[in-house]
Amino acid sequence: MIVLGIDTSLRSTGYGVLSVEGSRMRCVACGNIPNKATLPLTACLKMIHAKVVELIATHKPDVMAIESVIYGKNAGTMLVLGEARGAVLTAAVDADVPVYEYEPRRMKKAICGNGLAEKEQTQRMVKTLLGLAELPQNDAADALGLAICHVHANSLISREKPI
Repeated sequence: MIVLGIDTSLRSTGYGVLSVEGSRMRCVACGNIPNKATLPLTACLKMIHAKVVELIATHKPDVMAIESVIYGKNAGTMLVLGEARGAVLTAAVDADVPVYEYEPRRMKKAICGNGLAEKEQTQRMVKTLLGLAELPQNDAADALGLAICHVHANSLISREKPI
């Protein structure tokens, strides 16, 4: 099974691709989709969508795991995050890739054993769990964490349902 994890953000969307065989997980690719602060919103959304389309075409994931909608105090920030998430979801839907969502706390609990773990702790645990040579960039670590969380969630008796 190939799992594509996406940690959505307008300026630095993280991605991670896992290959899963039995209980073995291997990182195939990870990184981030950077967008300069000077780029207009629509250009950023186009870049995110295009890169996710490319990742899907290259790696042919069986599923996508993304961070669920979180709530914040700044409505403008939440709206922009929702738009970036929409660009990712559209790429998945167009390619018929089922999408599963996980709360940040659930992902951190699956990876670190603590739903309130700091970013650095998540990075270190992802590095350890996947046997990576170096720490992944923090958005990529979160994306890989979402993919690992999906693998763990689907090894349980009650399987998750796509959104």
